[in-house]
Amino acid sequence: MIENPIRRRPTRKIRVGSVYVGGDAPISIQSMTNTETCDVAATVAQIQRCVDAGADIMRVSVPSMEAAQAFGEIRKQVSVPLVADIHFDYKIALAVADFGADCLRINPGNIGSEAKIREVVAAAKHHDISMRIGVNAGSLEKDIQKKYGEPTGAALLESAMRHIDILDRLDFQEFKVSVKASNVFLTMDAYRLLSQQIDNPLHLGVTEAGIYRTGSVKSAIALGGLLMEGIGDTMRISLAAEPEEEVKIGFDILKSLGLRSNGINFIACPSCSRQEFNVIKAMQMLEERLEDVRTPMDVSVIGCKVNGPGEAKEADIGVVGASPRSLVYRNGEKSHLIDTNQLVDEIETMVRQRVKELEEAKSKEIIRTGFSE
Repeated sequence: MIENPIRRRPTRKIRVGSVYVGGDAPISIQSMTNTETCDVAATVAQIQRCVDAGADIMRVSVPSMEAAQAFGEIRKQVSVPLVADIHFDYKIALAVADFGADCLRINPGNIGSEAKIREVVAAAKHHDISMRIGVNAGSLEKDIQKKYGEPTGAALLESAMRHIDILDRLDFQEFKVSVKASNVFLTMDAYRLLSQQIDNPLHLGVTEAGIYRTGSVKSAIALGGLLMEGIGDTMRISLAAEPEEEVKIGFDILKSLGLRSNGINFIACPSCSRQEFNVIKAMQMLEERLEDVRTPMDVSVIGCKVNGPGEAKEADIGVVGASPRSLVYRNGEKSHLIDTNQLVDEIETMVRQRVKELEEAKSKEIIRTGFSE
């Protein structure tokens, strides 16, 4: 087994509700609702779908006092930490702090006078909640736009440091920062520059990344590159897609880098004329059927015996395709043969049985030691 070479950048640890961000805390996955916030039922339902997909933190836009009231009702109905996304009106920030927000996504410089900013910081301290400074390439301050002519990493850094300096003056350090752009190279440059200036946790993202496929690729390149350099403590994949899909892609990126596990890591061949069954169709069915599984597990499904045994030996459950019967490996050892025509059903049964075994073992360990993770 090759040792994971990634060494995360040391950062301050802050708290977003029950989730820690930064330091030695796992890299958390976030998404954002796209429902009308005042439609409480629809927003709660969407949050729950994201939580079911594994979301650690959810962000909700709060553009008005009516939305702030709705946010309070939403807060009562969900358990996941909620970030209130606020622009310009400091009174909305004060309201959602009272209504139970776990974090305020806000740019202090956009709030107005320092007296207003001081009130927001005082509310955050009083309620023991954190903030996120969010800088976007598409909404830089006019003087910074004029100075640099176009968005650059240095421009995003200067904007971020302005907001950071305000919070520093007010002796508030419970914040994380994002410097997002829609361009891969600009995003990476900005985060690299910022990581050299502060030790606060960084929220990674490629803003307005695009539709599902292209946005996922752009995000994987930019965020994957930064994570490999040890940069990043929490992340959101910004897609023109349902928010639960953002969560899934985020975990796929972390799983591919060995930074976090959430559900099944499928190893599957791209298929060729040697395949003994329809690998693509089988994998589509398995992903759909086992989408609810959150227990970390490697499952290898290979269409022939050329690469099949090697991959199967490294997986929790591995299948080497053959006709009429395929060979199953469990924990690296040959186990039994299964009817290839029933392969999908058999794999699902084995996975769910393995999940049950792991959960029972975990429960016994908790009973024995009195501790859970």
